[in-house]
Amino acid sequence: MDCAILGGTFDPVHYGHLRVAEEVKECLRLERVIFIPAARPPHKEERSFTAAEHRLHMVRLAIEGNPAFEASEREIQRGGASYSVDTLREIAGEEPDSELHFIVGADSFNEITTWHEYEELFKLANIIVVPRPGYALRKLENALPVAVASHFWYDEARDIYSGDGDRFIRFVETTAMGISASEIRGRVKRGASIRYLLPAPVAEYIEKEGLYR
Repeated sequence: MDCAILGGTFDPVHYGHLRVAEEVKECLRLERVIFIPAARPPHKEERSFTAAEHRLHMVRLAIEGNPAFEASEREIQRGGASYSVDTLREIAGEEPDSELHFIVGADSFNEITTWHEYEELFKLANIIVVPRPGYALRKLENALPVAVASHFWYDEARDIYSGDGDRFIRFVETTAMGISASEIRGRVKRGASIRYLLPAPVAEYIEKEGLYR
């Protein structure tokens, strides 16, 4: 079953995450999207995170009712720094017949050369780049070293950058939603409303558990 993988801290998950997942699924005609909360994001070590079980539970609440969405606790169970390349290797090994699509925001794609074993990502999955409000997307040849970018060429008919081994990079325009998890956390701390920024069950869970206060 072809699928997309959306990783993140999801601290908390919000409508921006959900809408990106829905539109990528629809655009690529995929059967499912896997949300994978990170145990410890290596690029965000400067701050502490809400306990993993809370973040995972919020994802499960947010996607309830959508049969195409599923939550995975594999990175939480693995523990330590959550490297996307390890996760993709695991899924590829478990599902050798599935075509994997890895969703990254424009901000992350611009910095992808700083990721652990980043070159392997392009071999393990198709890279789906989505806009991120406030971040200008760099051109492929500027975001990637020549040695990597040279393996991809623009296929106008399919509107993708085809690469070696049938892998590709695709830029998918999604609805711009300027919602950030940090702003939600800040609003909760200030006692401001978070209604309509994330699903009601998630907001209720945040209130019940006293998160972000």
